[in-house]
Amino acid sequence: MNEEIDFILDSTKESMNGSIDHLEKAFIKIRAGKASPVMLSSVMVDYYGSATPLSQVANINIPDARTIAVQPWEKNMLQEIEKAIMNANLGFNPMNNGDFVIINVPPLTEERRRDLVKQAKAEAEDAKVSIRNARQEANKEIRNLVDASDDLKKNAEANVQELTNNYTKKIDSLLANKEVEIMKI
Repeated sequence: MNEEIDFILDSTKESMNGSIDHLEKAFIKIRAGKASPVMLSSVMVDYYGSATPLSQVANINIPDARTIAVQPWEKNMLQEIEKAIMNANLGFNPMNNGDFVIINVPPLTEERRRDLVKQAKAEAEDAKVSIRNARQEANKEIRNLVDASDDLKKNAEANVQELTNNYTKKIDSLLANKEVEIMKI
């Protein structure tokens, strides 16, 4: 019987870890003023009729903290890349110099920083909802165990709640760090 409960706890922990991983990836995409190749991760380029991620048709470099340089592997892709970056609606104004598409990352205004903090808080809340859903699912599975004693079920539910509390604290900590990073000038 303990094996079933251990399995439920392990799968719950795995699910909660997945929520944390997703949150960390979402936070990477929320820029804090410094240029990063991840900022262009959502850009899809029309590559001979099919939508292709930008990273598969060009090298993306960061020559300095405020500049992103995109060098296509095929020169005839320059206009397509430039158009794709504009269409991605990331707030960038790409410039084409014949060899590269250069993007100057503007410094963040106070208002934009606040918007980014709101976005980070929304991502954190989504992660917390995901954690709570994992808790709910685990508790339902525990309650449905037929040949487990009530004490065993109560202990397992307490363990699930402890996991939930730990992962929620981890989310709060990640959010606090991201807020500091965003608001730092």
